[in-house]
Amino acid sequence: MSVRALFTLALASLATCQAAHAQEQDAVLCFDTADRVRDGETVADAEKRAAHEGCLRALSATASIVQKYQLQEADFDIMGTRPKP
Repeated sequence: MSVRALFTLALASLATCQAAHAQEQDAVLCFDTADRVRDGETVADAEKRAAHEGCLRALSATASIVQKYQLQEADFDIMGTRPKP
């Protein structure tokens, strides 16, 4: 295998790891903020907005139906809105 091919493979692996780490950080931000809101802690609007965006990114990045449900529930808690039946 050539040096160029190995270098390209290494860069692709690094990009994949970084994307997975970013997705994990978004989910953690989403769930942590939802817990704070549920516990009655005052959360600034900017923090809520950042957490909401993190929830949406994590939601779009996962294929797990269970995780999608959990992220949606956390986002509903953060934003204080639920879809109408």
